[in-house]
Parts: sequence; C-alpha cells; structure tokens
Amino acid sequence: MTLNELKAAAVSMLDRAYCPYSHFPVGAALECADGTVFTGCNIENAAYPVGICAERTAMSKAISEGHRDFVRIVIAGRSEDYCVPCGMCRQFMKEFAPEIEVVCLNGKGEAKTFALAELLPYGFDHSFL
Repeated sequence: MTLNELKAAAVSMLDRAYCPYSHFPVGAALECADGTVFTGCNIENAAYPVGICAERTAMSKAISEGHRDFVRIVIAGRSEDYCVPCGMCRQFMKEFAPEIEVVCLNGKGEAKTFALAELLPYGFDHSFL
C-alpha cells in the first residue's frame, strides 16, 4: 500500500471515532510487513481509563488476527498540530514493533514522520525483566 493510501485509510477512521467526551477524533492505519492493513479509531468511555486509542485499536485487531510484524502506522487527527501517539500507545508499540515508522498527520493532512525510538527513547521492554 502506498503512503497516500495508508494516510487516506487513517483519515477515513476519523468519522468512526467515538469521542463524546474529548471531541478529539483519532484514526489510525497500521501496515504489516506482508502488506495487510488494519485500521482503528479512538473509543472513549465515561470511565475514562476504559477507553482505547486508535493506535492500540488497530494493533490489537492485527495481533488478534495473528499479525505481529508491523512496519508503519499512520495516525490522523483534525488538530492544527500533528497527532502524535500518547505515552501508553508508544509503550504498546515498543512491545510489538520497536522499529516501527510512525507517521503523524495534522488536520490539513500534512505529515511528520518519526522512528518510534525518537518518540520513546527510553522505553521499557523485556530486557528490564
């Protein structure tokens, strides 16, 4: 899948987001090494910690379907600034894809690309256990 197609898939998820509390929709599109793409959106809950971010939704869908070799994820929002993953999502990505490319979009569709290590330079992993 091209990067533009992956961006479009992430943006298409914005309308599926369930965000009645934050009013901050987020969409994600996750590309696996074999080309399979999984999408996700944020899903909030009145008990705030019970909600799930778009990135973890996409990754959880992929993992539950047997995919664990992720190459890049596009995260879309409607804000002026780039929609970067929260700390919990960064740590989740570290567990399954420490080398993943993270493409963050703003509301204009402009992109900023990061290596996960830039976003989470001292992440926790199995080596600490």
